[in-house]
Amino acid sequence: MSEVTPDNKGNQGGKTPYKGSQGGKTPYKGSQGGKPPYKGSQGGKTQQQGGRPQRGPPLSPAQQRRRAAEERISKWSPKTELGKMVVSGEVTTIDQALASGLPLREPPIVDLLLPDLMEEVIDIHMVQRMSDSGRRVRFAVTTMVGNGNGIVGLGRVSGKLVRPTITKALDRAKMNIIEIRRGSGSWESSTTVPNSLPFEVSGRTGSTRVTIKPAPPGVGLVTNQVGQIMLRLAGVEDAWSFTKGQTQTIYNFASAMFKALEKTSTTKLLPGQRDFHNMVKGAKQE
Repeated sequence: MSEVTPDNKGNQGGKTPYKGSQGGKTPYKGSQGGKPPYKGSQGGKTQQQGGRPQRGPPLSPAQQRRRAAEERISKWSPKTELGKMVVSGEVTTIDQALASGLPLREPPIVDLLLPDLMEEVIDIHMVQRMSDSGRRVRFAVTTMVGNGNGIVGLGRVSGKLVRPTITKALDRAKMNIIEIRRGSGSWESSTTVPNSLPFEVSGRTGSTRVTIKPAPPGVGLVTNQVGQIMLRLAGVEDAWSFTKGQTQTIYNFASAMFKALEKTSTTKLLPGQRDFHNMVKGAKQE
């Protein structure tokens, strides 16, 4: 029979305990109770006080573009004659800027004169072309801008990345803004509020032809979704639209309607027609 050696004193069951352990288990270094602390808890790492500020709710893409436009205005240095007139205070409204006859070549001019401008992205699609090095992929973006009070613009740009292309398309739409005439041109209308167009207009792009007719109050915008967006941004409340050709092409339809709205401000008026149809050009004065 073998005798118990002094080295095995205190060992029950014949197993050698781990060094420095309690109950036969190795404790976690720096912990109490043998369990690792949860990250972020009071028993583990301490929370940083006075360090990085807490982040607020995430901004929407429209809010991000608006913040970028405000930063661009603060750093903007005008290069064109119209931009210098806007900064100096000679031109204070978008009506004066468009009536000056000077070309609009800087988007910050519109950001400064129309701070309440609304933006819409109506189409993003991928275009491809084959080259010697392979297939090249680009994105074509169509956008609209307007203030809902007689100002509307349309822009289309293609690029390699979606987000920068959206910004460029919005800048192109801002540089293409126009003023339209509104009025109560429907023979069924008896109101003096310019809720529709003063007369019938039409536009064409490719095979798409769009005709817009004035409607009485309460009819609404009788057109497709793209037409409703453009007319709403332009400040038209009631209108009928009639189309011919391939209307499924979004840009062709939007361009044809944009050309039709542009004709409202370029058409020559008969004597007394302005007062008879309660016409207003551009922003309606309250």
